Amino acid sequence: MTWIDLDGVDNMRDLGGLPTTDGGTTVSGRVLRSENLQELSPGDVKKLVDVLGVTTVIDLRSTNEVTIEGPTPLGALPGVRHAHHSLLKEFLDLSDTVKAALVTEMAEADRARYPDDTMAGHYLGYLANRPEEVIGALRSIATAPGAAIVHCAAGKDRTGVISALALTNAGVEPEVIVADYVATNERIELIIERLGRSKMYGGGVNGTAIRAHMPRAETMQAFLEQLDAQHGGLGAWLTANGFGDDERAQLRAKLRQE
Repeated sequence: MTWIDLDGVDNMRDLGGLPTTDGGTTVSGRVLRSENLQELSPGDVKKLVDVLGVTTVIDLRSTNEVTIEGPTPLGALPGVRHAHHSLLKEFLDLSDTVKAALVTEMAEADRARYPDDTMAGHYLGYLANRPEEVIGALRSIATAPGAAIVHCAAGKDRTGVISALALTNAGVEPEVIVADYVATNERIELIIERLGRSKMYGGGVNGTAIRAHMPRAETMQAFLEQLDAQHGGLGAWLTANGFGDDERAQLRAKLRQE
C-alpha cells in the first residue's frame, strides 16, 4: 500500500503496485484515491501537480456537498481538469419532507438489494441508480492525460467502489481489492477528525463512534460477488451501460504496463 503523505489529507494512496491475476502489477503514478481535498496546503498542491503529475480530479460528491464545501485549492489551477460525477441521487429543490421520504425509500432499497449487508446493497445502488455517473467516472480516469485523483468525502465508500471497478477491469486480484478498500481503517480516526472540522460533514460524524465509519472487508467482498451474481460481472455491466471494449482496454492500459 503506497500512502501519499500530505498536510491536507490523511487518506490518499496510489493504486499502483497491486498484483494482478496474470502475474503482473498495476503501475504507480496513474490513479490516486483520496478523501476530501478542501484542506490541501500550497505545498500539497505543488507536490500533486509538479511532482506527481496530477492532471485530473474526479469528484464523486453530490452537488450539495460541492456547493457547501466550495472550490478546492486545486480548483483554479490551469491544466487541472475537474470532472464531477455524483454517485448519489440528487435531491435539489425538494422540500425537507420529500427529501426525508426519498432517503427512507433509498435505505429500504439498499436493504432489499442485498439484505445480508446493507452497505453492499448501497454500493450496488450506485450501479442501479447512477450508472451514467459511474461510467463517467471510469471514463474520466481512462482519458486523464496524467495522474488522476478520484475522491469523495472520506475516500472510502464512493471512492472505494470506483477504485474497485477500475482495479477489477485491470485484472487485480479480488482479495487485493478488498485489502486496498479496508486500508482506510489504518487512518480512520484522522479522517473522521478532519471531516469533523468541515461545514458539510461535521454534523454527520461528530459524536458518532469511529467503528461506525470503518469499512468492512465483508462489504467489499459481497459487492464484488454480487457484481457477478446480479450483473454477470463487470464486463457485462460496462457493456450494458455503453462502456465498450475499446474503452475497457483504455481504462486497463491506464493502470497496466502492457
